Amino acid sequence: MTRVLSASWLPPLSINCTAIWTSECCKNCVINMDSVVKAKRARVAMTPAAAPDSCYAWFVLLSCFMVFGLTFGVIKAFGVFYVEIHQYFETTATGTSWITSIAVATIHVVAPVASALSARCSHRSVVIMGGLICSLGVVIGAFARNLIELYLTVGFLNGFGYALTWTPTVTMLGLYFERRRPVANALASAGECIFTFILTPMFQLLIDSYSWRGAMMILGGLQLNLCVCGMLLRPLKATRDVIHLSEVKAEEKGLSLELLAKEDLGQDKPSYLGSEVLRRSDRSDHETISACCEDGEIPNLTMTVQDSNSRVKRAELRTRIRHYVDYTLITNARFMVYSMFGVFAALGFFAPALFLVPYARSKGIEEYQAAALMSISAVLDLFGRVFFGWVANLRLVEMVQQLTATVILLGTVLLLCPLASSFLELAAFSAAYGLVYGATVAIHITVLAEVVGVHRLGSALGFFMLIRSSGGLLGPPIAGFFIDKMSDYGTGFLMAGVALIVSALFLLLLHQMNRRGQGSTTKSRNMHTDKLEQSS
Repeated sequence: MTRVLSASWLPPLSINCTAIWTSECCKNCVINMDSVVKAKRARVAMTPAAAPDSCYAWFVLLSCFMVFGLTFGVIKAFGVFYVEIHQYFETTATGTSWITSIAVATIHVVAPVASALSARCSHRSVVIMGGLICSLGVVIGAFARNLIELYLTVGFLNGFGYALTWTPTVTMLGLYFERRRPVANALASAGECIFTFILTPMFQLLIDSYSWRGAMMILGGLQLNLCVCGMLLRPLKATRDVIHLSEVKAEEKGLSLELLAKEDLGQDKPSYLGSEVLRRSDRSDHETISACCEDGEIPNLTMTVQDSNSRVKRAELRTRIRHYVDYTLITNARFMVYSMFGVFAALGFFAPALFLVPYARSKGIEEYQAAALMSISAVLDLFGRVFFGWVANLRLVEMVQQLTATVILLGTVLLLCPLASSFLELAAFSAAYGLVYGATVAIHITVLAEVVGVHRLGSALGFFMLIRSSGGLLGPPIAGFFIDKMSDYGTGFLMAGVALIVSALFLLLLHQMNRRGQGSTTKSRNMHTDKLEQSS
């Protein structure tokens, strides 16, 4: 004998069942609720993108342009400070190079934290906070009494602020651009070149006028402009993340039901039933069982509801964590191969810019002529980023193939650096290095977006920077070790060139993995087509 449920807690039903529940009716309810979830997923999946290639996207590009200049542009121009600090504290090349290494490594290590904070708070607030931190770090570093204090301020604290500004800004740029994303990334990264061109002679002038301590204080004030860059990052309109819901496994369907029912409460009455039953199951299991059947027709209903609730909680926790940090990326073989490329590439990316000015000074080049070498490199770097970013946008070749070619060329150019000794030879090297370096960095973020998809770019960029941090941390000190042992700055360029050529091997492996993936996809499509033709 069944009991009529009280209308005080039973929500309106759109499914075809009476107020008297039987075990068969409960089964029908579950089936209908599952169809509601599927229908809702299909509706949400058709939601258009928020604002790709809109007019305001160019203001986000301007912000990213400034961020590149005030972070990595400053790092590349720091070679001028390197010479003065090296002489002031009378230390080794390895000891002085740790300042830049710690800053670069901190940028990479803190990148996942910046991605998570951006998802939790907002990209705008994180960038503003980062601008304040790095400015404070440089100003405090101007009063450093030893290298340890410089490591903590200009190294760690400054790098921490750089990570909080650079990572969210690059992520926002990828969200605002879709069709013109390669060109947008190239133009934004050009800020590094232009600021290097301007800051290198300006730093030398400030050092001559106010010493390196006064120049650092001025640099700290200049970096407050990063807060202005953060204000330009207008948040996109909130859109539902359907990717995570579509990836929830079959046994976790209760989570989708819970989330979807909460979202449409008051809009779609049919979906209200499932969420209400799950929400009240903990305190009404016995009432539900007795209401459905007093004689024990469904004795396992309580256990089933409890198992469903535990699966809901576990799945909801995993989904929330993945919203901030997508830890499943470490199981992506293509992403891990590309990250290994990043580790070895970072070994060679930052050492040449740090040691170019000291190398020129060791060859007897005057101070301003040595600083001019970085300006020459910056001009060709700018041209390389814009031109090869435009070439990448034409899709003439695969992006990975283009990146592989430029990385091999960059390594070869660095291996030839020790042959240059006069100013003209060093100027030619600087031009070639800047051109190929610009061609490389113009597309490496775009390749990352192709590897993981733009919807996972925020977490992927954070993890990529974290994995690459070991290369950024060890690159300059390893080069400094060889310089101290050989008493020749040219050996640092040899180390960087070898590391870049090794990194190109991982790009070749990634290209082969892409080809195999495309081949298997084509084969499965052909098999599906053949089955359709046979059935017709």
